[in-house]
Amino acid sequence: MTPRRPQLIRDGIVGLWLVAAIGVTLVHRWVPDAVWVMIHLVLLGGLSHAALVWSEHFAHTLLRTLPEPHQQRLHDARALTLAAGALFALIGVPAKLWPLVALGAALVIAAVGWHGVHLWRAMRRALPGRFRIVIRYYLTAAACLPIGACLGAALAWGLDDELRGRLVIAHLVFNLLGWIGLTVTGTLITLWPTMLRTRLDERAERLARQALPLLGAGLVIMSGGALIGLRWLTTLGLLGYLAGLGWWGRALLRPLRAKPPREFAAASVAAALVWAVVGLAWLGGILIVARSWPDVLDAVPSVAGVFVIGFAAQLLTGALSYLLPSVLGGGPSAVRAARRWFDRGTTVRLAIINGGLVLWLLPTPSWVRVTVSSLVLIALATFVPLAVGGVRASVTGRQQRDPAAEPVVASVWSPRQLVAAVTALGMMIAIGVGIDPAAAGINVTAPTTAVTPTGNTTRVEVTAHGMTFTPNRITVPRGDRLVIVLTNTDPVTTHDLALGGVRTARLRPGQSAELDAGIIGSSAQGWCSVPGHRQMGMMLDVVVEGDPAATAQPGHGQPHGADGADPADQPPADGTAALTRSVDPVLPPLGAERVHRVTFRVQELALEVAPGLWQRRWTFNGTAPGPTLHGRVGDTFEITLINDGSIGHSIDFHAGALAPDQPMRTIPPGQTLVYRFTAGRAGIWMYHCSTMPMSSHIAAGMHGAVIIEPDDLPVVDRSYVLVQSEVHLDSAARTLDAATEVDARSVTADTPDRVVFNGIANQYDAHPLDAEVGERVRIWVLDAGPNRPSSFHIVGGQFDTVYSEGTYLLKGGAGAHGERDAGSQALALQPAQGGFVELTLPEAGHYPIVSHIMIDAERGAHGILRVTD
Repeated sequence: MTPRRPQLIRDGIVGLWLVAAIGVTLVHRWVPDAVWVMIHLVLLGGLSHAALVWSEHFAHTLLRTLPEPHQQRLHDARALTLAAGALFALIGVPAKLWPLVALGAALVIAAVGWHGVHLWRAMRRALPGRFRIVIRYYLTAAACLPIGACLGAALAWGLDDELRGRLVIAHLVFNLLGWIGLTVTGTLITLWPTMLRTRLDERAERLARQALPLLGAGLVIMSGGALIGLRWLTTLGLLGYLAGLGWWGRALLRPLRAKPPREFAAASVAAALVWAVVGLAWLGGILIVARSWPDVLDAVPSVAGVFVIGFAAQLLTGALSYLLPSVLGGGPSAVRAARRWFDRGTTVRLAIINGGLVLWLLPTPSWVRVTVSSLVLIALATFVPLAVGGVRASVTGRQQRDPAAEPVVASVWSPRQLVAAVTALGMMIAIGVGIDPAAAGINVTAPTTAVTPTGNTTRVEVTAHGMTFTPNRITVPRGDRLVIVLTNTDPVTTHDLALGGVRTARLRPGQSAELDAGIIGSSAQGWCSVPGHRQMGMMLDVVVEGDPAATAQPGHGQPHGADGADPADQPPADGTAALTRSVDPVLPPLGAERVHRVTFRVQELALEVAPGLWQRRWTFNGTAPGPTLHGRVGDTFEITLINDGSIGHSIDFHAGALAPDQPMRTIPPGQTLVYRFTAGRAGIWMYHCSTMPMSSHIAAGMHGAVIIEPDDLPVVDRSYVLVQSEVHLDSAARTLDAATEVDARSVTADTPDRVVFNGIANQYDAHPLDAEVGERVRIWVLDAGPNRPSSFHIVGGQFDTVYSEGTYLLKGGAGAHGERDAGSQALALQPAQGGFVELTLPEAGHYPIVSHIMIDAERGAHGILRVTD
């Protein structure tokens, strides 16, 4: 037999999807909606392509109908249409291009619908035979994907969290459990015993026929329950689906007992099926314990790793490891040569993938999760070069000896490879712990003490919830070693514990860590070091038996400026230092769109806050203040908030009126919410993070402006936006390399180091606002606070128009009561208030822009309006 050539469309496209998924995983921090993209590269891209091409292959094989050459071309056209639709969706969703998403969904529906019609016609033309039930599985699967694609397109349009949570579950039901699940169950009826090289269970066809109604009914009940908002009904449907899988799975057990997996292909598929059951059980748990559909929406990403890595990736690599050598043929020797490539490193690959996934799902420290997931990615990525080598070996028909004498490998399992895999995982754990030993409860800087150790260990379990440790007071015998097991039971935000020079890592909701405080010789006080949490009372007293109370830590409650001085008395930054950046103050132009879709990604990064001074800022989209949104009365804004930070965050838009319970809720790191509002009133409105302590989150940079223009707003020559806020620096580190977070004690004491326009002190002294003599200039001003008012003034200028909090105080030189030739010298604003001023400058020169609360102008709320002829 001569080896067949690999088909580029059948074999190449799935490889491209896998390579793309690996690439996005490597650069995910810079990819919008990276989690969604990675999930859909595997499921909508690689696995859906494989489902379409291989279900058609098996259908023709079982029906004994050989496709004509023109049918092969049509088959390729269907595969290319599906790939194009998936590509358009994968571009359109992160780019917020809904027409492109709709086009992608339409192409996916067309491809799979066409595929279903082709299979139905082939079944009608074929002679009666066994296992026609498999084609019925394929037809039912093909009917599911168009519904799931429509739901996916609706999700991309933007919905409130209640409806979004319901549609996400329905979308998952039709796409993952319907399209993929039914295709896989139908195929494995005959493929599974073939992969194991054993006889088929004689009950297989009957069990499959009996299971299909259960599976179909489960899908209908699950999706119906989700769409009408009944979680109990959705859970009932999931139980029905699991019952159908259990009944169908009986046909897989006899071949498995007769001949357990001895090659990578069968072992990988078996692992995938186990993870599929784990994922479905986990999904059922989410549906049962969730209090609302938004809670379901928040929890679904947690099970994504199980379905994508555990199930989809292992199923795809396992099935292709068997199918590619088989269909390429070339005789027994060529097939064996190809399979030897696919079987290389079977034990180490499977042990790393599955063991790593278990470790990733456990409450391990964050750096351990990073290192272990990197190793899992490498193990998965090895499939690509192995597949290339296997295909080449098959195509070239390598034969080292007579096929009849070709040895058959008894088993690919290797104890040495298992030891290597365990060692590699152990190394990744060690590296992760080495990067952040405190997260593993390792005391790296335990304080020394002269107290005599007792040899005993006091072990205490403490929970962190809200702004409280429970218990918040621990009594310890003098000389005991104290070990505290901290568990973050807060559902939304991150906490840690600092005590005696050591601290835990910042723990996400549900995570735990141990803190070894060493030998306790005197009373002490610990606290949560997340900025602002200590100031809100999140402290833990450790009292030695016989002492009356915990003593304050050095510096607690003491002045926090350099050398014990208040930072308000610190000198300003070096005026000779050059700014590395400046924020463009020009108001973005008003476009024609009436629906504004924007993604806000929470990012924590070092930013310059004054010439030569740096702070680790909490930002929306990497800037402080965040992006300025610009619209009209009646416009709709849809903001997708993605928390890429290390603690919980939220967002509150003053420009919309709506109940705050869901859209303004705090989401933990890695989660997403959609905030949708309609701008009903004109003005410049503040938005900000509303997670407590709110003052620290706002001061750290999480604020910005939404400008909603009044209907009759006249056109001007220049339009600028200035957002005033305060910067509170930790005096211990102010350089780029050692930038630290907001000083929450300074925030609560209202002693800012700098007061700034658009996030950087004095930036518009070096980069002035420009105008020409006689031009009309409008400056929108927002006081973001969090604490200090503003008195906005331009030295040498007079305002003839002043607009504050939605109303004109002065318009074109006319006062509110009809006064003529009226003017204004300052726009007075309290925190969270805003407005605009207009003026025309009579002659060229440099007009200082200040807050006339002069101490704040001297702290950096100062700039220049440069007027030229």
